[in-house]
Amino acid sequence: MRFADPRTDFAFKKIFGNENAKEVLISFLNAVLALDKDHAIVDVTLLNPYEAPKTKYMRDSFLDVKCRDVRGVTFIVEMQVTYVAGFEKRIIYNASKAYSNQLQKGDAYPKLNQVISINILDFVLFDDFEHYLSCHQVREKITGNNYLDEIRYYFIELPKFKKTGEELETYIEKWVYFIKHAADLETIPEKLDEPVFHKAFDQANRANMTAKELEAYDNSVTVMLDERGRIDGAYEKGGQNMAYEIARSMKQDGAEPAVIAKWTRLALEEIEKL
Repeated sequence: MRFADPRTDFAFKKIFGNENAKEVLISFLNAVLALDKDHAIVDVTLLNPYEAPKTKYMRDSFLDVKCRDVRGVTFIVEMQVTYVAGFEKRIIYNASKAYSNQLQKGDAYPKLNQVISINILDFVLFDDFEHYLSCHQVREKITGNNYLDEIRYYFIELPKFKKTGEELETYIEKWVYFIKHAADLETIPEKLDEPVFHKAFDQANRANMTAKELEAYDNSVTVMLDERGRIDGAYEKGGQNMAYEIARSMKQDGAEPAVIAKWTRLALEEIEKL
């Protein structure tokens, strides 16, 4: 069997945003949030991933997967294969818009429900820790208590996940392994021999796709490869001058110097002078 790469836009939405395979998304959400049976999500309603702006001054947003559970909590699940300038701000912006867009004219603030943003990255965003799954919340500085939990952010950094198929134990490990390695597999690993993963592999199985789906998948692979090659191509064509231009653009968008250095290969001293 040949499986589509879940990291591509088409395959990711087909696997995790499929109305006929909602158990896949539900299992993934429960794994990311580490919810036990008593608190587990049992059903979700898939929502239109298009976030319409409230005013003409706001940007449109196109999310990968958006859903809401029975408690009213909204989940945004996005796959990002390369770092782009302003990426962190975009994550905050999309989550904030999903939160504020819950209110219609005349609605009161108590109607607002929590928004959870889950971001799967095919690159390292946080260099100062090794764990691949991180949760980011607002906390009071002295007590460390979380009083404002209306928007929460999770990040899964795929390059940090090193376990082999034989070493998988938890559901989050199994899902991260699936996302990272499905395209390299020819059979379903023993540790993923469960109904929910069979469902995910069925969605990813290229033999089950129509001609139009295969064409759309191939196009999404091309887009992913183009995104990955953009920075390297800049070096090949423009050399150091192009690196400086990219660095200036990232700096203007508010990217941290360490992040700019990682993606442009410029020294921190050079970046500070720009």
